[in-house]
Amino acid sequence: MMRIERLLFLLVAFVASFSAWPQSYPVKPIRIYSTEVGGSLDLAARILAQGLSTGLGQAVVVINRPGAGGVIAVEALKKEAPDGYSLGFYASSLWLTPLMQAAPYDLKDFAPIVLAVSSPNVLVVHPSLPVNSVNELIALLKSKPGQLSYGASGTGSGPHLASELFKYMAGVEAVRIPYKGGAQTVADLVSGRLQFAFTTPGTIIAQVKAGKVRPIGVTSLRPSVLAPDLPAVADAIPFYQSATMQGLHAPARVPRSIITRLNQESVKFLYRQETRERFIAAGTEVAGGTPEEFEAIIKAEVARLGPVIKAAGIAGE
Repeated sequence: MMRIERLLFLLVAFVASFSAWPQSYPVKPIRIYSTEVGGSLDLAARILAQGLSTGLGQAVVVINRPGAGGVIAVEALKKEAPDGYSLGFYASSLWLTPLMQAAPYDLKDFAPIVLAVSSPNVLVVHPSLPVNSVNELIALLKSKPGQLSYGASGTGSGPHLASELFKYMAGVEAVRIPYKGGAQTVADLVSGRLQFAFTTPGTIIAQVKAGKVRPIGVTSLRPSVLAPDLPAVADAIPFYQSATMQGLHAPARVPRSIITRLNQESVKFLYRQETRERFIAAGTEVAGGTPEEFEAIIKAEVARLGPVIKAAGIAGE
């Protein structure tokens, strides 16, 4: 009888220790995979890593895996054990790349933790263009189908998708001139080679202040703290919304208790005023929210942008 009781005691102790394991998390340093060193994604990953390190009481280190449009960094996380010690910080390309080309991963391979930040674009026109609002630009484009040109850097980038979504939802035609970087787009817009463009607030702010371009709208669903004086494009095109999003992910089978802990610590840090101000200075807005909300946003983005990408014939580079 004593032997049976001892076996039962050991079994209960084993189960209890196993179930308590996630609550003791973390007990060692955590890695966050991201893409290239430098740039907004790397900066946001490092800012969040600092906050998580303080909140979790463990070192949180960003590991950069550049190349292949971010796919290498995504593959690195896919190969890791689902124990919560290997995470990934990725932009919208995580869920948009499979819409544009064959990808060596599936979204089901990952569990969203938190949408950290979001960066809208600004719609700007050359001063010679006789428009002062989004509605006036749409009217001009409809009166001259295919005669005006716009710039968009990077195939499938935030500015490119913002442009294609604008044309798709407004029912207008314009000629895209592709660029490798936002600086080249701005230079040609200032020179008058382009009539309009979607670009990041940080890229265009100097030219706006100098009066070399005219901003007429922001691509967030509501007015943005990054462009507080601009109306949303959605005021002219209902439900129009375009932004580059950046968030934290884990391998799909990470215990839910760990996902919850990571989300709570992330949100606690993101919602601090000093954190908000730091991200605004870097040209992004704090988002936050639950893992379920982040997952819903990803699904909605795929459903919303899939038809646009297909209609525009966008293929990854």
